[in-house]
Amino acid sequence: MRRAEPSAHIDPSWRELTHGRVVGCDPVPSMHQFDTWEPLLRLLRAEHAKRLAVPGGRVVGRIGRGSWSVPLTRRLPPRGRAAQLEDNRDQHDAVERVRDALIQDGVEAVTFAMETEPTGRTLLHLLGSSTAVEPGVGPHPGALILVEGALPEPWHRLPEPAPEAVPAVSADPAVLGQVLRERLPDAVGATEAEITAAETRLGIALPDELKALYRVTRAKWEDRRGDYDAAQRHSEAVRCELFGLDGVYVAEAVTRECPWRFAATETVDIRPDAAVQGLVGSPGWIVFGDNGGGDRLAVDLTPAPRGHTGQVILISHEESVGAELLADSLTDLMLDRRSAVPRAQEAQRPPAVAWVNGSSLRSVEDAAHPGLEVLSIGVVNGPPLGLAPLMGLPRLRTLAAHTGTLATPWEIGGLTGLEYLELGPREWRLLLDAEAVPRGLSAAAIKVGYGEDPLPVADLANELLALWGRPLIPRTVVEGDLGPPA
Repeated sequence: MRRAEPSAHIDPSWRELTHGRVVGCDPVPSMHQFDTWEPLLRLLRAEHAKRLAVPGGRVVGRIGRGSWSVPLTRRLPPRGRAAQLEDNRDQHDAVERVRDALIQDGVEAVTFAMETEPTGRTLLHLLGSSTAVEPGVGPHPGALILVEGALPEPWHRLPEPAPEAVPAVSADPAVLGQVLRERLPDAVGATEAEITAAETRLGIALPDELKALYRVTRAKWEDRRGDYDAAQRHSEAVRCELFGLDGVYVAEAVTRECPWRFAATETVDIRPDAAVQGLVGSPGWIVFGDNGGGDRLAVDLTPAPRGHTGQVILISHEESVGAELLADSLTDLMLDRRSAVPRAQEAQRPPAVAWVNGSSLRSVEDAAHPGLEVLSIGVVNGPPLGLAPLMGLPRLRTLAAHTGTLATPWEIGGLTGLEYLELGPREWRLLLDAEAVPRGLSAAAIKVGYGEDPLPVADLANELLALWGRPLIPRTVVEGDLGPPA
C-alpha cells in the first residue's frame, strides 16, 4: 500500500514509533494485515465519524480470544423477541475475523486505536503484550513487573513457630477410619506405596488422620465407574470433594495468585490469640479437597498459638490472605463437630493499611505511623497533600495516589522502601523528568481515568520498563485505505 504523509486528522507522532510499522509488508502476521481489520474499521468509522473528524481523534478497543470490548452500539431485537446473532451479524463477523487472526498468530489479546482522515487513509495502532506487564482493565496495561519473578512482601512471609500448638485431643485416626468405612463400604483405599509416593512428591509427611482417610478411599473417578450419584454420595461421606492423592498439594504462597495491583495492598496478620496464621500460604497447609465452590480444604501443620496441629482450614478463592478454621481435627470434620477455639479479637492497633480521602482519613499525618505498610490516597477535599510525614517509616512498601492529589510528587524519591507505586500519568511524568523514580521498586502501575488514550499510556509504561531493562509493550502501526465514506 502507498505510504502518504500525515495529514491534519492523523496524529504525526505515529512516525516516531520504535516498535515496528507495517506498510504493505508481505508476508506479515494475520493480525497485522489491514484486510483482517477492514470490516471492523468500516463499522467503527460509520458510528464514530464525528470523533474521528477531530484532529488526533481516535477510536479505541480491545479484542481477545475469549472476550472483546469494541465501541459499537448493539442493535436491540424487536419488542417481544429475544436477541439473536443475526441482529448484529455484521459486528459479530467483523470481530470474529480479528479473533481468528489472534488464534492463528498465537496471540491472546490486542488493544487497537484507529484514526482516519476524510480521504479514507487510516492508521491502526496495535498494542501487543509484554511478559513484564499484567493484564489491565480495558485497553490499558496492568501492573508493570519491574523485577523478574518479583512477588509482594506478604507472599514472602513464612509461618511463625508455635511450639505450644499440639494436635487436638479429638484427633483419632482409628475412629476416623472406622466411620468412613461404615459410610463407604465399597470404597477402594490407597495402598501404602501410593501414600509414600505422594509424600515423596510433596516433600512432606502426611499427618496420620489424612493417611487414615486415604486408606479408606483413594478418591479416584474410575473407581466410581462414571456414576455421578456415587460421586455425590462420596462427597457427602467425606464432607468435601476429596482430591486423589495425585491432586493433593501444599498451599504455599506462590499457589495463591493475585495481580500485583491488589496483592500489593494485602498485609499479613499473625496474632498470638488466633488459631490460624493470617498468611498468604504456608509449607504446612496440605490441601486435600474442595468445598464445591472453589474454596480449598487443608490440614494445617503450622497453626497459630491458639490452634491445633492438624486442624482443618478453609482457604477461600475470594481472598488472597488468611484462612478460616473449620474443625480442630480431621476426625471432628468427619463427625460434624465444630471447633471449640474462640475467635480472635479485633486488633487494637493502628491499621497497616490506610486510606486518605474525603470519607476516610483526611490527611497523610493521620495515616502515618511506624506500622503503616500500605497507603492509598484518593480524592481529597482540599489542597494537594505533602508526603513529608511518610519519610523514614520503616514498613511502608506500597503507595497509590489519585491524579492531582500530591503537592510535590518528586518527594516520592525519598521513600526508598517502596516496592510498589501507583500514580497517574502526570505524576509519573514529573518523576521521570526529575529522575526521582524509586529504583527499589519491584512493580508499578499507571492509574488512568475512563477514556484515557492508551497510546501515550503505553509509551509511559515503556519508559518505566526501560529503566529496569524489562520487555517493552510492542507497538505496531498498520496503514490502509478505507476510501471516502459512502
